[in-house]
Amino acid sequence: MKRGPRVYFSFRSPYTWMALHRLMDAVPDAHDVLEFIPFWEPDPDTEKALAERDAAFHYAEMSKAKHLYILHDTKRLASKLGLKMAWPIDIDPWWEVPHLAWLLARDLGIGAEFFAAVLKARWERGENICDPAVIAAIGASLGADGDTLAAAARDETVRAAGIDCLARAYEDDVFGVPYFRIGPHRFWGFDRVGDFLGALLPALSRPVGAWCTDPALPAPVPPAAVTHAYDTDTAGGCG
Repeated sequence: MKRGPRVYFSFRSPYTWMALHRLMDAVPDAHDVLEFIPFWEPDPDTEKALAERDAAFHYAEMSKAKHLYILHDTKRLASKLGLKMAWPIDIDPWWEVPHLAWLLARDLGIGAEFFAAVLKARWERGENICDPAVIAAIGASLGADGDTLAAAARDETVRAAGIDCLARAYEDDVFGVPYFRIGPHRFWGFDRVGDFLGALLPALSRPVGAWCTDPALPAPVPPAAVTHAYDTDTAGGCG
């Protein structure tokens, strides 16, 4: 089964927020030309469903020392990128709430708008995006039925789509986000956005552009090694 370029993301991740900010600058229609796939820490029900599919979650909780480093690192990077950041406080988060709401929003035709609004709420205003009321308000602000979006985590059809996404992540060996893939090439983290774009833009027949001179990003790896834009792997997906 052929699959195009894809982006694994998590609303929890500040590096997703910053990386996608740069990606959207270079590829404004990213949500149309890339496949976005959510990746989050599963709750017990989702974890059980993954195990039944012989899949798992390639991620380990970070130490306090690493968490403190990331806190300072992301503030430093956000400042360099000219982004205003508000670090949220997570207390017993239920990550199905925002990520499954996004899957539903995508199916309703407002995926890109909802994606941007959730990242803005979490990383620019420090809001608790695992609170259904916050998700409902975001949905309503976009002209959607906010209560339906907020309840997506309790919708078995949407949950099934979410389990497909996490199974895809397992098959793609995703262990952290942001994680980009094009053909056989994989790129992990904010500091690989340039390399991903260096492979992606020629595959899309687009000029590389001025993003490669941005001092906040490393110079991209030349795309000569990219022999094709798509790869063949196991079936599945978010639909």
